[in-house]
Amino acid sequence: MSESIALGTDELIFERQDAVAWLIFNRPASRNAMTWAMYEGLFRACELVDADAGLRAFVLRGAGDKAFVAGTDIAQFQAFSTAADALNYERNVNRYASRLEAVQKPTIAMIRGYCVGGGTAIAMACDLRIASDDAKFGIPIARTLGNTLSAQNLARLVALIGPARAKEIIFTARFVEAEEGKAIGLFNEVISAELLESRTRELASLIAGHAPLTLRSIKEGVRRILEHGRAPESEDLYLLCYLSRDFKEGVSAFLTKRPPHWEGK
Repeated sequence: MSESIALGTDELIFERQDAVAWLIFNRPASRNAMTWAMYEGLFRACELVDADAGLRAFVLRGAGDKAFVAGTDIAQFQAFSTAADALNYERNVNRYASRLEAVQKPTIAMIRGYCVGGGTAIAMACDLRIASDDAKFGIPIARTLGNTLSAQNLARLVALIGPARAKEIIFTARFVEAEEGKAIGLFNEVISAELLESRTRELASLIAGHAPLTLRSIKEGVRRILEHGRAPESEDLYLLCYLSRDFKEGVSAFLTKRPPHWEGK
């Protein structure tokens, strides 16, 4: 049985297929970069999954073959000018990622192609990450926008791959490719692009057939352990970056497709 449910934007597709919910980020021409409406739709999808006792697993994927999610739509940052803009953005991203992380059913990120910036936050908030052999995971903010990560999202990355690797990946602004991602713990599995969807369906079906209360208790127990070790939010660090001339320069350079000129101010 398959059923589609509207989420308030055509840029998201939410489908219930038997005991598995599927959320498709549907902006392939923009590599599925997230708009504010898409983030709100993601939050609503999490609510729907938790409210439906018949659903036992939740899969998130990108439309097309180029990207899972290539970050937040950068054009939206042009309006940033105040402390409230910066703080509200990071608070909202935390709200969306934390809601996904707290979904009571097991969640799987099916990653094809690029998983970048805000897309990494979504993927890291999922329980499992299944990647195609052409997947690329990166947080290149030191090279592109000159912004920063919330304490929660930084903690998720550190929990997956450790502090030294987390710093190296962000400092160098490089992309982690599929096999390295599997080796360091970013991806649970790597599989050929042609078999990615069938393997994801197989895994989701397997998990959906297991004891739901066991899965829910283990998932929530792990979440509580990780949450206990997280630092409080660092609003001074957000403002250091988002209110800087460098951030405005990074956004402008990104949108005009030129290298940014960093001043450290």
